[in-house]
Amino acid sequence: MKVDTAILLEKAQQNDSHESLIKAALEQMDEANPDWTFAASRIYLDQIYREAAENRGNMSGYGDFHHLIETLTDKGIYSDLLLQKYTKEEIDFFSEYIQPDRDHLFNYLGLYTLATRYLARDHDKKVYELPQERWMVIAMYLMQDEEPAQRTEYVMEAYWALSNLYMTVATPTMTNAGKTHGQLSSCFIDTVDDSLQSIYDSNTDIAKLSKNGGGIGVYMGKIRSRGSSIKGFKNMSSGVVPWIKQLNNTAVNVDQLGTRKGAIAIYLDVWHRDIEAFLDLKLNNGDDRLRAHDIFTGVCLPDLFMEQVEKRGDWHLFDPHEVRQVMGFSLEDFYDEEAGTGSFRERYLECAASPLLTKRTVPAIEIMKRIMKSQLESGTPFMFYRDEVNRHNTNAHKGMIYCSNLCTEITQNQSPTEFLEEYVEAEDTIVQKYKSGDYVVCNLSSINLGRAVPDGVLERLIRIQVRMLDNVIDINTLPIKQARLTNQKYRAIGLGTFGWHHLLAKKGVHWETDEAVSFADKLYEKIAYLTIQNSMELSKEKGSYPAFAGSKWESGTYFSEKNYIGKAWDELKAGVTEHGIRNGYLMAVAPNSSTSMIAGSTASIDPVFKPFYFEEKKDFKIAAAAPELDYRTYDIYRKSAYILDQRWSIRQNAARQKHVDQSISFNFYVPNTIKASVLLDLHLQAWKEGLKTTYYVRSTSNDVEECEWCES
Repeated sequence: MKVDTAILLEKAQQNDSHESLIKAALEQMDEANPDWTFAASRIYLDQIYREAAENRGNMSGYGDFHHLIETLTDKGIYSDLLLQKYTKEEIDFFSEYIQPDRDHLFNYLGLYTLATRYLARDHDKKVYELPQERWMVIAMYLMQDEEPAQRTEYVMEAYWALSNLYMTVATPTMTNAGKTHGQLSSCFIDTVDDSLQSIYDSNTDIAKLSKNGGGIGVYMGKIRSRGSSIKGFKNMSSGVVPWIKQLNNTAVNVDQLGTRKGAIAIYLDVWHRDIEAFLDLKLNNGDDRLRAHDIFTGVCLPDLFMEQVEKRGDWHLFDPHEVRQVMGFSLEDFYDEEAGTGSFRERYLECAASPLLTKRTVPAIEIMKRIMKSQLESGTPFMFYRDEVNRHNTNAHKGMIYCSNLCTEITQNQSPTEFLEEYVEAEDTIVQKYKSGDYVVCNLSSINLGRAVPDGVLERLIRIQVRMLDNVIDINTLPIKQARLTNQKYRAIGLGTFGWHHLLAKKGVHWETDEAVSFADKLYEKIAYLTIQNSMELSKEKGSYPAFAGSKWESGTYFSEKNYIGKAWDELKAGVTEHGIRNGYLMAVAPNSSTSMIAGSTASIDPVFKPFYFEEKKDFKIAAAAPELDYRTYDIYRKSAYILDQRWSIRQNAARQKHVDQSISFNFYVPNTIKASVLLDLHLQAWKEGLKTTYYVRSTSNDVEECEWCES
């Protein structure tokens, strides 16, 4: 049904009854009438216009853009860099380029999310900024340091990409670009060393990042286990759980810019002697003193463990401190360079055979059962397949990847920051010196596949998108110095995607088909090619990332490992080895929950829950329909995410993972009645097919009808 909003708008303007008419429009929504969301959006847009006009001096339409920037700069909302870097003439030109009609692209859920979470407001929460101005401010802010001769073109291109909803930037960039507070990066990964200094320094750093809007992944596999020795005194250590509980308190008490509580994911190796207590952290029963309900957990899994699970073999648990003391190496510093063989399993077997090491031996399947029990109860732990990740690390010459981030899509080199010394300078100044480790930063933005692919704009889009992401690295204001240094060292970006199910629906491709798998393979190869190409072109202009020498990019190994052949790939490989590449890590597919809602598409690479549903967050419950739902697309959207055969989802994700140099936020959707053997088979399939990580196991609270695959 096509909805004419003119009459509703007239009524809203005459009677100032926006909220009641929005409610009435949304109540008309169902599977047969999804377009009522756009009627509600137009009414809400009119309300936002009227509120902004009143706050900005009864302007008409979008008003004076330069005056808006001056006003919000004076109020301390906007950064003064906008007025320092751009002249009034430039800002007036950008004002003329703004396209107010693109506000009509938003459905109600998207506009509501943008307006309530991202548009600039004053300190009294009064709205000043309008949607197209948010896109333009982001474009201007990210392009502020480009050469003046090309800068106007880059701003216009970035605005084109954002305002047409062809892409979105990550939540911190969307929220904070152009403003005085907060940083632009989404997630960070810290590596905690086995010392009191490192543990407490890490807690302080995490608090600072959380305060500024970052989600954090923390690798704690180096910390000694419960019962380990301290300074030679045996059975003194209380293990990792007390330190995790400390971080749990930090997550609760240091929120993200007042918008949500801190988000911290903690990873531990499956061979760590505290792994069983770690896997129980999120359970709702047992001793609550040994629980940490507000953090997320992730487990780091070598191939050897999965092999032992499959063959029902034994698994040995070690104390990492004792391994270092007795064996002279750190087990976590190794991985299997090839499938089935490598230095990790060699070192692990040495440890297992050593009579000098204390170890606990348990059936590997029992550990896996605890993992799956926790997943069905809490959704976690996330799975991190460490051998596969490190085999494909483009910068293996510079380090090791121990774990992933909060959303499991980032895989970059990590190392702990080392405290060196403390001394007094000039009588009353205390100086502390550290050797910086690799403190991972992820800078994200994502392609809206449902719009960009059908419109044929991938080449134009990725060209500007890579530049935008690269600029985030230089203009970012990170509160942790080692994060700044790491950001500059690798210049890592995470170009991702959302709207996969949306795209399948528009193409008429069913989820559970070889056609969908093949389509994922071809599409993500194209995206990878364009991303690498544009980072290479940017390297010609601005130089390669500092750690390029010795990387798989420089040697060309990256291309041969992926089996990229043909004239186009051969030429690109030659170009990268000759001219370098601007960014050491390039692609990562994030969850994109909020930003996909703004763009009116489907989240990440996930299927929709239902064709028509209610989107529920802490502060709202809004009717929503699958994008572009009609008689042509309904059959593609018809099956619930929990009914779709997850084995096909794994196959799709394996196809795209080949082309993503980092990883992908990939969820399992299962009924809570799923057989343990079926869930185990999903994990084994994911590992065997080369997935680097898996995210939540999302299970229903009720039985799911017609779930044939989960019974087999």
